[in-house]
Amino acid sequence: MLGVARTATEVEIKSAYRKLALQYHPDRNPNNPDAEERFKECSEAYAVLADQEKRRLYDRFGHAGVGTAASGVAGFDPTIFQDFSDIFGDFFGFGDLFGGAGGGRRRSRGQRGPDLREDLTLQFEEAVFGTQTEVVVRRHEICDECRGSGAAAGKAPSSCRTCGGRGQVRYQQGFFSIARTCTTCQGTGTVITDPCPKCRGEGRILKERKVEATIPAGVEDGTRIRYAGLGEAGYLGGPAGDLYVVLHVKEHSFFEREGHDLHCVIPISFAQAALGTELKVPTLDGEHSLRIPEGTQSGTNFRIKNKGVPVLNGHGKGDLFIEIRVQTPLKLTRRQRELLEELDGMSQVENRPEPRTLLGKVKDMFS
Repeated sequence: MLGVARTATEVEIKSAYRKLALQYHPDRNPNNPDAEERFKECSEAYAVLADQEKRRLYDRFGHAGVGTAASGVAGFDPTIFQDFSDIFGDFFGFGDLFGGAGGGRRRSRGQRGPDLREDLTLQFEEAVFGTQTEVVVRRHEICDECRGSGAAAGKAPSSCRTCGGRGQVRYQQGFFSIARTCTTCQGTGTVITDPCPKCRGEGRILKERKVEATIPAGVEDGTRIRYAGLGEAGYLGGPAGDLYVVLHVKEHSFFEREGHDLHCVIPISFAQAALGTELKVPTLDGEHSLRIPEGTQSGTNFRIKNKGVPVLNGHGKGDLFIEIRVQTPLKLTRRQRELLEELDGMSQVENRPEPRTLLGKVKDMFS
């Protein structure tokens, strides 16, 4: 009857019924008994398939499985169409049809206030360890003169004459009863005849506030923190929106961050690399002693555990990775040159290309 497959979803069934019901509706087909009969058949089919239990029986036993239930809707039974306004309302773009149970309801006067966004720039250390700071916010707040009512002192909003305080205006178009939002009161059911002089009837005024912002340890550049209820005040008693603080973290002069880990490069001399040395390495927690063994090659990485960035809203810290780079002196004194030449004479290094390892070749492929 509805022209849908056996595996049709609830959405597909509703869509098929809506098209057929509008096509064969008696209002569109006056003095056409065939159309009226077709409309009843479609209604019966939808009554069965829209009910999970009836559909299950129909799938097992066919029309005989729902014969008793179906006979109850041989005529048009409005009780099976509690969502009828949804079916036709989506099609026409109107709210209530057929005088449904929800018809004539007034729209809630209070509307939630808009959300706000503020950008905040942090130093690198502030992002790592967290901080308390202030954010200057320009936002609408409840008017202290009228307490958000929008009406002048001693006055109150009056009932809308256009809709009689219902917030909706109902029109009759043949079989259909259509309700539309009242354009006079915008669905609130009331109008302000004597507006508050301070807020001009809006119930809100623009103010600049300093909001205390708590920045947790471990945030990154681009992190967005939500502060519930600190956005714009709601309209006519509605709840306030939220404040979103977007963080921008400055770069560090020494460290580079990668997730929870920190990376840095420390230069050492050729002698320090060859003989070994002990370095005082700066960390975000203070200096750390790092032993450089003799014969260290340029590019060697050392790892210092738990000297990285705290895990945001978690436990533990990342690590600090230090890359050693051996510096070649650009200018040499005569004595330095003599010593290096003497050392070079005692060194035996074959200047041949080193064989490339498989790992190195793979890295080059993706670099």
